[in-house]
Amino acid sequence: MYGLIPYAVVFLFGLIVGSFLNVCIYRIPREFSITMPSSRCPSCNTPIKPWDNIPIVSYLLLGGKCRSCKTRISFRYPFVEFLNGVFYIAVLWKFGIGWHTLVYLVFFSSLIVITFIDLDFQIIPDRITLTGIPFGLLAGSFLLPDPFLRSSLLGIKKSLLGAFAGFGLFYLVALSGSALFKKEALGGGDIKMMAMVGALTGWKGVLSTTFFGSLTGTIVGIFLILLKGKKKETKIPFGPFLAFGAVITIFFGQEILSWYISVSRRH
Repeated sequence: MYGLIPYAVVFLFGLIVGSFLNVCIYRIPREFSITMPSSRCPSCNTPIKPWDNIPIVSYLLLGGKCRSCKTRISFRYPFVEFLNGVFYIAVLWKFGIGWHTLVYLVFFSSLIVITFIDLDFQIIPDRITLTGIPFGLLAGSFLLPDPFLRSSLLGIKKSLLGAFAGFGLFYLVALSGSALFKKEALGGGDIKMMAMVGALTGWKGVLSTTFFGSLTGTIVGIFLILLKGKKKETKIPFGPFLAFGAVITIFFGQEILSWYISVSRRH
């Protein structure tokens, strides 16, 4: 029973942070301040009372509607809060307590914001990535374990190389796509996002993130074409898939590498 207390505390903290993430998701792409004014209904602009702003609980008590204008509140709000809380539990379970854990909490919350903003606006804000790159370099150099060899720190060299690899690889892909197809293949936000991911995971993390992001993106793209009638030319934001690839890399990098080595030895 007592062993569950840290997870309960971390989950509740994740819910609270998740509520703030909803503010970021709504305001950052619209270039609003994320601190002022206080939270308010997007429909009637009525300030939300503190007791109506309790993560998940208030949504359920209000029946998913604004108290003032009765406009339906998107289910995304409690979903983001819950998702962030679950991520926080998973990080604590996987990595224990330490400064590296705090870094991962911040990083995964950033990925949630990136994912939903990219889904809505097909942009990845510089406010996140350009802040995340130096943050990632510092954390990767001095605090984070190597995702593929957790017995050692990532270190300055791997962190720098990862940032350059993420930026360089995706910059080359963007240039090649523009030259071959005469249109933008990748946005600048994806390039800067991968520099941030590389700083936190190293060059092997860049490759792993790219692989799993591309794989899931391809599967979802085919699904949309076959079942939803989307055209091949339909632009699908890549940021959410890269975020998924980064999560897989950080949580299971060591296991993936061990599996790959064992398969390679058999052949």
